[in-house]
This record gives sequence, structure tokens and C-alpha cells, in this order.
Amino acid sequence: MTLSDAQLDRYARHIVLHEIGGAGQLRLLSARVAVIGAGGIGSPALQYLAAAGIGHITLFDDDVVALSNLQRQTLFGTADEGRRKVDVAAERVAALNPDVQLETHAERVTAENAAQFLAGHDVVLDGCDNFRTRLAVADAALALRIPLISAAVGQFEGQLATYRGWEADKPCYRCFVGNDPDRPDVSCADQGVLGALTGVLGSLAAMEAIRTLTGFGEDAAGRLLLIDALAFRFRTLSLPKDPACGCRHAAG
Repeated sequence: MTLSDAQLDRYARHIVLHEIGGAGQLRLLSARVAVIGAGGIGSPALQYLAAAGIGHITLFDDDVVALSNLQRQTLFGTADEGRRKVDVAAERVAALNPDVQLETHAERVTAENAAQFLAGHDVVLDGCDNFRTRLAVADAALALRIPLISAAVGQFEGQLATYRGWEADKPCYRCFVGNDPDRPDVSCADQGVLGALTGVLGSLAAMEAIRTLTGFGEDAAGRLLLIDALAFRFRTLSLPKDPACGCRHAAG
């Protein structure tokens, strides 16, 4: 696989980066990334993954566009109200970059279908809005040994981490959050969320997917990025592997 003249021009700002270069861009073009949710996080993540030239993106979202989404979900416009998010996303990605194949599933990822849906991907980017789905995605990614980029946001705070829990020294998602699938979800409809902050988290999640695929910079797995927009503060914490977590059986 070689880059065409048009691709050399389109991705020139990646190619001139020593840490990515032409070889890294080719890896992006051959990569398969699963995106869970086309909401506040998934929307900008999709745009930047597509702009970066991720060759195949699989999007999972069972929702339709609502007027209240438009304060933060920049993939959609007023005229899209009532349309399926995956249908609008397919149009936007096709218009943005013809190099990208977007496969869409207008359904929710569950514990029953997650392994089937995620198999064959190189990275999973989870920006969904409920804890049960997050656990199902995380468990499947761990079992399949696919790196998981997990991003979440609420009100003025956000968090981001990369998980590779099958490695002996790296935690999985359950090492961080525990095992309770029935914990209550916090709805942005009830508590609110700063729209621009979801854009920050979605963009950072896309960046971490690109880091995972190309290997630029330091490995972020095993660290948690916390963002406090009220205090204008970013913090990075180390996430230890929980010795009581079941992911220890997958290590090796």
C-alpha cells in the first residue's frame, strides 16, 4: 500500500511529523476503529478520526438527533432533528474524507453482542452515556485484547484513559470502576454539561486512538487524565492494577 498524490497532500501535516510519518499514516489508513456512541464525545471523535484517515470506522448508536443535542454534538445540525445519528454521521464522514469507510449499527452494544461487534478492530473508543454499556464494551475489549480508549464527561469535569488490562502491569476498566453494573447513570439532561468540554474529551480520545495506532510519544495506558474546567486544571494519575480484579487472569 502506497500513498497517492492526493493522500500525500491531504495528510501532509501528519507525514511531516517524525513520530508519525508516511508509515504511520499508512497504519491509520489500514486501521479499524470501533466508536461507541455518536454523542458529545463520539461526535468530535468521529470527525477527527475521519480527518486523520482512519480507514475503517464502525459506529454504534441507537439514538436519533434531538434539538438538545446540538449544544455539544457538532456532527449534527438543526435540520437533522429526528434523524438517526448513524445516518447523519455516515453523510458527514463521507463528505469529510472519501478514504474512510464508515460502517454503522443503529443499535446498542450489550454484554450479549459486544464481542461479536468488536472483534477484528484495532482500537475501541468508548464515549457512550451509560455504565452498563461501558462495562460490556470494556469486558469485550479485554477478552479480545483490543486497546480501549474510554472517555467520560459530566458538568465541568472529564476523564480519559487507555486500557490494556491483559498486560501484566496494566489495569483494565474494572480495576478503575469496580464491578457494579447497576450503579445509577448520571444524565447530562438532569445535571447539565459544558458543551465545549465534550469537544475537548472527544478530541483527546481521537488523539489517543491515533497514539495507540501509530505509537507516537509516551504510552498512556495505565494513566488517568482528569480535567476540571472550573479550576482550569488537568491532572494525570497512575492507575494500578487491582489484584482482586478478574483481569489478572487475562494477563500474560
